[in-house]
Amino acid sequence: MQIARSAWLAALLALATPASLLAQTVTIPADATDADSAPALLVADQVFVEDGSRLIATGNVEALHDGLRLSATRILFDQEAGELTIEGPIRITDETGNLLLADAAEMEEGLRNGLLKGARMVMDDQLQLAAVEAQRVGGRYTQLSRVAVTSCQVCGRNQTPLWQIRADRVIHDQDARQLYFEGAQLRVLDVPILWVPQMRLPDPSLERARGFLTPTIRSTSLLGTGLRIPYFIPMGDHQDLTLTPYLSSETRTLEGRYRRAFAYGDIEIEGAISRDSLQPDETRGYLFAYGEFLLRNGFRFEFDIETVSDDAYFNEYDYAENERLDSAFTLSRARRDDFFSTDLIYYETLRAAEDDETQPAVIFNSEYERRFFPSRIGGEFRLGAMVHGHYRRSELDYDSDDEDSVVDGRDMARLSAEASWRRRWTLPGGIRAGMLGQLWADRFSVWDDATADAEASQLTPGVSVELRWPLVNRDAFGGRSLLEPVLQYGWVGGDRPNIPNDESTRVEFDEANLLALSRFPASDRHERGRLAAAGLRWRHESPTGWTAGLTFGRVWRAIEDDDLSRSSGLDNPASDWLVSGGFANPLGLSISARGLLDGNGEFDKAEARANWFNDRIELDATYLLLLADPLEDRDESQAEWRFEGSYRISRHWTGSGEWRYDLADRRVDRAGLGLQYRNECVQVGASVLRRFASSTNLEPSTEFDLTVALTGFGTAASDKEYRRTCN
Repeated sequence: MQIARSAWLAALLALATPASLLAQTVTIPADATDADSAPALLVADQVFVEDGSRLIATGNVEALHDGLRLSATRILFDQEAGELTIEGPIRITDETGNLLLADAAEMEEGLRNGLLKGARMVMDDQLQLAAVEAQRVGGRYTQLSRVAVTSCQVCGRNQTPLWQIRADRVIHDQDARQLYFEGAQLRVLDVPILWVPQMRLPDPSLERARGFLTPTIRSTSLLGTGLRIPYFIPMGDHQDLTLTPYLSSETRTLEGRYRRAFAYGDIEIEGAISRDSLQPDETRGYLFAYGEFLLRNGFRFEFDIETVSDDAYFNEYDYAENERLDSAFTLSRARRDDFFSTDLIYYETLRAAEDDETQPAVIFNSEYERRFFPSRIGGEFRLGAMVHGHYRRSELDYDSDDEDSVVDGRDMARLSAEASWRRRWTLPGGIRAGMLGQLWADRFSVWDDATADAEASQLTPGVSVELRWPLVNRDAFGGRSLLEPVLQYGWVGGDRPNIPNDESTRVEFDEANLLALSRFPASDRHERGRLAAAGLRWRHESPTGWTAGLTFGRVWRAIEDDDLSRSSGLDNPASDWLVSGGFANPLGLSISARGLLDGNGEFDKAEARANWFNDRIELDATYLLLLADPLEDRDESQAEWRFEGSYRISRHWTGSGEWRYDLADRRVDRAGLGLQYRNECVQVGASVLRRFASSTNLEPSTEFDLTVALTGFGTAASDKEYRRTCN
């Protein structure tokens, strides 16, 4: 830690007089050989010169130079010998916040080299190094002898830290920000547990350092007890690689993650390769790759690749919860008045009840939409076009399973065009009126389906009018309320050709499409005939910060559509009641719920979610209900509760848990508990997870994890929130 160059001391000798200078602040010129060196500043109660060659500064001595600050009781400089004698307590602070303390020091000119006795170094306000003596070499290295290192807060001379590293010698490379240990011994509560002849660790200021990360002990009923040891390899400032050997009694696995950042994008690749006793003759593994790039003229390219060796791998190794894998390549651009997107998707199912041969494996979509604002007729005019195609591996043109309504090998292609015009007016009394006109044109080609036409076309016109009456109220306390009734009447013409329903098998009825002319997600199906919709929306915003909202809605149609399932809530001429609501307050509580209520007062579909976040608690609860629906390939009703959360028991202890309960089967599907202890120098986490679900390709399993991290080094930096204080 260089404080100044020898020139400023020589200059002070030339400027000073033999008489003492009381409470002096002296600015010293920079070294003449270094034009960029800033002047040094010396502050002391007394500064005087003896025998014409010895400068003495005493009483609250401080020296400032190039962002460094030195404070001491007394500094003596012998110009003839070129030595400084500094009496402590000595305190040296550099521009990064590192602190070096010492009782006394013998230094050369410029403080680049020298010996400090009773040295103590504090790095980034967390890592403490205490040594019998320290030696500065070349202005870059600090060599400490007989060292004790810890990031634990030590209060009192005789207190034992929770952990410490004792070493014969430690060298700190200031430029590389590395600590090199020789003869290192790890002690826990002063009990030796590990000896390492040589060791290298990053100092706390280095965010990306090559080396081992926090290991994890993992024990599962399927893979036995094993150890994960991540090793991080930085490759410059823009890329890195993490390799994690996972060794247990039942598996030999190597996990990997590669990340790279570019000027206009980034990629991330992760995966694993395994040899285990569960499938002893197979090499197993998975690979996920993701990338995103900004191209010229506002285009964005994204890719997402997912593949796995077998259906059970994710469940047995807990790498992901995917039940279907989708690999996609997407090129898109979104601007103020136009949108373009084209993507190619490859699907692979991991569900035991599904067959990749009869599922759409390859899907292609390309769409473009542009909007105009004609001045003569007003409103907004939109034009759009889309090309879609999907392919199944099977070549059967019939259904080989009597319980399945999908032809095994059906392939389809569709070319669609759409034009729409919409405009709104404000009528007397604040009523908002709107008009919408739409026209769809679709051309279909079907292969490997004996039940459908090979070629078909359709032209579908539609028109609707709507009325909204937004009623706003402001109360005396500053709260605002909105009550808005909505009415719509519309008509959709045309006839449906003899084409299969392959894209619109899952229809969602919600607030977003309450006033839509068709709620089918794709153009292979359109709702037909006359229709009407009514809804009521209420929202309140309180001046204290909480908000609440409710939405009710219903649709009436003149023609019943057999392709609308029971779960959609639209299978009858009069739909189910759409009920939706939400609440949020500044205390971190938010609740949202949505459901479809039938004429008997029962929900055909419902979902609810509650979140509560504050300084001590994080809770997420979810409820889901789906009734049995053959059109959605669901033979039995599905309902589940799911809870996830954590609670900060005290400053250093945090508990967590998760629980998933299958209401339809009346059994626990998944349950887990975790406990974490954390202070300024150590982080210990333990968890247990039990999966109860089983199928032809999944087995129930129990998993235990234990993680111990000594914080204070590089990426495992200490969290100052947990730092204890000394009385």
